[in-house]
Amino acid sequence: MHISQLTLVNYRNFPRAKLTFTKGVNTIIGENGSGKSNLFRAIRLLLDNSMSRSAFRLDTSDFHRGLGDWRGHWIAISLEFEEISADESVQALFLHGAGVLPAVNRATYNLIFRPKKDIRLQLAALGDYDVPSLDVIRQSIRITDYEAVITGRSTADLADEATYKEIVGDFENCIFGKEVDDPRIGARLPNFLSIANEISFTYVQALRDVIAEFHNNRTNPLLSLLKSKSGDISEATMAPIVTQVQQLNESIVALSDVQDVRADIRGTIKAAAGETYSPNALSIRSDLPEEADKLFQSLKLFVGESDDAYEGAIHELSLGGANLIFLTLKLLEFQYQRANQSIANFLVIEEPEAHIHTHIQKTLFDRIAYEDTQIIYSTHSPQISEVSNVRSINVLGRRGAACEAYQPATGLDEDTVGTVQRYLDAVRSNLLFAKSVLLVEGDAEEILIPLLFKKVFGLSLDELGVSLVNVRSTGFQNVAVLFHDSRIRKRCAIITDRDAAILDTGATPGDLPALKAFKSKCHASDLNGAARQILLNAFVAGNQWLSAKYAAHTFEVDFIEEGNVATVVNLVNEVYVDPETIATAHTELSSGDKAQYGRRVLTMAANQGKGWFAIMLGKKLDHQSILPGYISEAIFFARPDLSKELFSNIFSYRLNKACGAGAITQASLEAAQIELRQYVAGKKSLADLKAFMVTALPGDQVHRHLASVY
Repeated sequence: MHISQLTLVNYRNFPRAKLTFTKGVNTIIGENGSGKSNLFRAIRLLLDNSMSRSAFRLDTSDFHRGLGDWRGHWIAISLEFEEISADESVQALFLHGAGVLPAVNRATYNLIFRPKKDIRLQLAALGDYDVPSLDVIRQSIRITDYEAVITGRSTADLADEATYKEIVGDFENCIFGKEVDDPRIGARLPNFLSIANEISFTYVQALRDVIAEFHNNRTNPLLSLLKSKSGDISEATMAPIVTQVQQLNESIVALSDVQDVRADIRGTIKAAAGETYSPNALSIRSDLPEEADKLFQSLKLFVGESDDAYEGAIHELSLGGANLIFLTLKLLEFQYQRANQSIANFLVIEEPEAHIHTHIQKTLFDRIAYEDTQIIYSTHSPQISEVSNVRSINVLGRRGAACEAYQPATGLDEDTVGTVQRYLDAVRSNLLFAKSVLLVEGDAEEILIPLLFKKVFGLSLDELGVSLVNVRSTGFQNVAVLFHDSRIRKRCAIITDRDAAILDTGATPGDLPALKAFKSKCHASDLNGAARQILLNAFVAGNQWLSAKYAAHTFEVDFIEEGNVATVVNLVNEVYVDPETIATAHTELSSGDKAQYGRRVLTMAANQGKGWFAIMLGKKLDHQSILPGYISEAIFFARPDLSKELFSNIFSYRLNKACGAGAITQASLEAAQIELRQYVAGKKSLADLKAFMVTALPGDQVHRHLASVY
């Protein structure tokens, strides 16, 4: 038996989310604040027997904030299980109170937090569209008017908005059904039936302060292991040990120094309080425990990390060493539980990678697998995600106050999944963690686009939440296929070269062999580029999450065409040493003739290697470098919703650079800064700010780039 689906409705930062799971190992990937801890808590509410039953009493803070007014709404947490054993006792858990029914292979287990029946009756009695009466009822609702129920055999999908409105109600229009105990939410489970009592479930929390966990008797995994074993020790085995402990206690008490201290204490009390008010008896005793479980609690773990044979206490270990030991003990604790022959085994691990070396991460989680056990872990680590099966990954993403869950392999055939799986190595799997993505296929773009954007806007791509990923020779479609309504609902922009010819490729009498070869190469690239553009445009068409942007020729040629001649000319002396070649290169780059400057810059890049040439070019960039329009279009497709602070930072950066270069006066700078403060404070609209900045920064390239943003 394994979990096949988790559904969350109105729970914390999940308005409606579904996560799918497979047998074996499953991975949950998500940025900070995307809800990983919350969804683990949701699973634990249903399956972790160590959680207090009071945990079922949810609070107002457990409702999704996007609801606005939580009163009247329901929270639903639902687990779906598959491959349920045909064993009669197991079937009884899922056919509770139903008499003789056909055996089930799939079943649900739900926690529903809803208003009590009297409130539901009041809502059901409302007339359609009687919003004022609804408001009166909702104003009277308190969290104490709610109940938590566990149900099974449900058929309703409350994550479906239409179904939710049918069963719970349409609060916007005040439309409520008359059925207050809709059978579709399932039958209420009797208290004596609990899946949590019949399964093995171990939860390993995020490894943040394991030293404190070891010092806490309640959370120390070593004590849990020892306690589970202490009950197996026979009295005959313990008898000689207990005798030795008793003798040791007596020997300690009998020490003359101990008895001297006891006598001094008694004498001091009598001298201070008198005989009448002094204790009748006073002794000093050794309190070494004589019971097996208490003796086991006195045991400590000592570990050696170095080659000098020294074994230190847990607090002496490195953070990574302590985390690895803690994780190991929790895994062993799980193995002990698993040996109890439960009907199913679940191991849930939250962000285990903290302070653990990347090689250990990969090795540990490539090997962590137990027969008949479902493992679910969350991670920030590209190393762990590298060894994760793409079909077993759930990606969490934030959209405003809401979090969503995506399954990157949904709807893909096996060949496509295999291609994606091979691609998602430790470097490139960061696209699964990104808020939005830029895909490029060349070293020049990978190196220069982040640098150029930073020089022009004063912001890094990371500050925008945009990850740039070089697909190299993989092919855009093989990666971009992940971004889709059915898979990862995040924006992805593709930046590539159209490779249009930079000169007339027709044969001309007198063409030298080298020119003929160059024309032939340009012609072939032009044809291939046109065909590739058609295919790529067809691939992204109709997909709101994808967009393709093209350099008309190649990055280097279009960089000059945008007006960056001087930047490239400054590199000539670093590329060439021959005076005649240097002079020719200067002339060609400054000619304004695309055939000349295009061929020269491509020759320079080939001479140095495109990657190294990009590094050299990056050193020459400044705020006056011109960002090609197709690049800014791609970036602002990936991140179209800039905050007030980001707009303010961009304009402030450009203003300060312009003032420093003498393009505007100090007085103009100060006046513009006042406008920016008013905009951030909400006293100016973005349209007003943009209009003002056109005058404050005359002719600045930033106006063209930001025209499409908002």
